[in-house]
Amino acid sequence: MAAKDDMRASIKLTTVADLFSTEESRADEKREKVLDIPLSAISDFPGHPFKVKADEAMLEMADSVKQYGVLVPGLVRPKADGGYEMVAGHRRKKASELAGMETMPCIVRELDDDQATIIMVDSNLQRENISPSEKAFAYKMKLEAMKRQGQRTDLTSAQLGRKLEGKESREILAEQVGESKNQISRYIRLTELTPSILEMVDDKRIAFNPAVELSYLAEEEQKALYETMQSEDCTPSLAQAQRMKKLSQDGRLNVDVIFSILTEEKPNQKEKMTIRRERIDRFFPRDFTEKQKEDLIVQLLESWYKKRQREQER
Repeated sequence: MAAKDDMRASIKLTTVADLFSTEESRADEKREKVLDIPLSAISDFPGHPFKVKADEAMLEMADSVKQYGVLVPGLVRPKADGGYEMVAGHRRKKASELAGMETMPCIVRELDDDQATIIMVDSNLQRENISPSEKAFAYKMKLEAMKRQGQRTDLTSAQLGRKLEGKESREILAEQVGESKNQISRYIRLTELTPSILEMVDDKRIAFNPAVELSYLAEEEQKALYETMQSEDCTPSLAQAQRMKKLSQDGRLNVDVIFSILTEEKPNQKEKMTIRRERIDRFFPRDFTEKQKEDLIVQLLESWYKKRQREQER
């Protein structure tokens, strides 16, 4: 009797739904679907490095969403405590908010942290205008995720396979984004800059190469540098940034040294005056060389200056 009871218990009964469902319908249940999800239920990706600005392009996108809706669904992953986390589609979400929408079409996908990070970075790197700071933090986040994937033993991804062939994560990332390994490292160095200096890099007030050198300065040194740049209205050249880096490493960089370096006259900071060629060429003979033109201009200015002095002395 006991044996019969055990046999009955081991038999898995087929439900009515299973009996009448087809293989196609069961596959359809597993297939990803696009759902309209309330914007209030979607939170931003933690540490999302790409800025979402309400600029002219965003306003144009909002107008498009208002007229046609969101044409390309976003990608979200479910959160353990309820709601969803945006993986790809932060700009579409912002445009939807500006357009007065309450929901947004999204694909819901189960992703671990590293998978989500890689997808988030890759989807944003396709944009045309990406600031140095966005690249810097995006490369750093993706590289860290790739390294963690390479350390896991439960993955058989192409990335892991290539890593086992002797390629490190930085090499793979460099190939994927079309940069050299060294350039990847240089971008990631920018994440060591203070926010105020990094903003100057994004605004193109500090060039990329000097910025990389300045990233080696300690935080307090960077703060002193920023204050000096603001008060003196100047920025360091590559050579000056390299000198400050060396002095910092030697423990000899302070506010006074920073001031003395920044206030040196640099060739590219000397004021230049240019005159459009078409404005003056008609006054010279055709066979005049550039040197002859310059000499004549100086002679005429000297004559004009002397004449003014004589008039003022009367």
